[in-house]
Amino acid sequence: MKNRDFGLLVLRLTIGLLMLPHGINKLLHADAFGYVQSTLVAKGLPTFIAYGVYLSEIIAPIMIVLGFRTRLAALIMVLGGISTLFLAYGGQITAVTAHGGWAPELPGLFLFGALALFFTGSGKHAISTRHKWD
Repeated sequence: MKNRDFGLLVLRLTIGLLMLPHGINKLLHADAFGYVQSTLVAKGLPTFIAYGVYLSEIIAPIMIVLGFRTRLAALIMVLGGISTLFLAYGGQITAVTAHGGWAPELPGLFLFGALALFFTGSGKHAISTRHKWD
């Protein structure tokens, strides 16, 4: 059975529901959010940028799960993923783990999953499907 729209729904639910706990953790635990801020300080960047994590790890995943402006939300997640790769995994971009996996594979999966949604859109199983950002 081949069903593109159902496949996009599965991708949206997977990317959105698996990212959401990362953002909720940063919302509920000051030390987790503080880690983001300290990483920015270490790179010479202003700490207010850390609030973008709430967009890319809470707001955007909710939008993706609902299928509301999926392409816009995916773009936000892509930008967050790129930031994560370079700020938190900068020295490990080409590193391989002891088990043979790419060191930053989890952020990579979120990044490339969101990138796929940016290019495809939400599919028909979404609350909004007619806008250019859907």
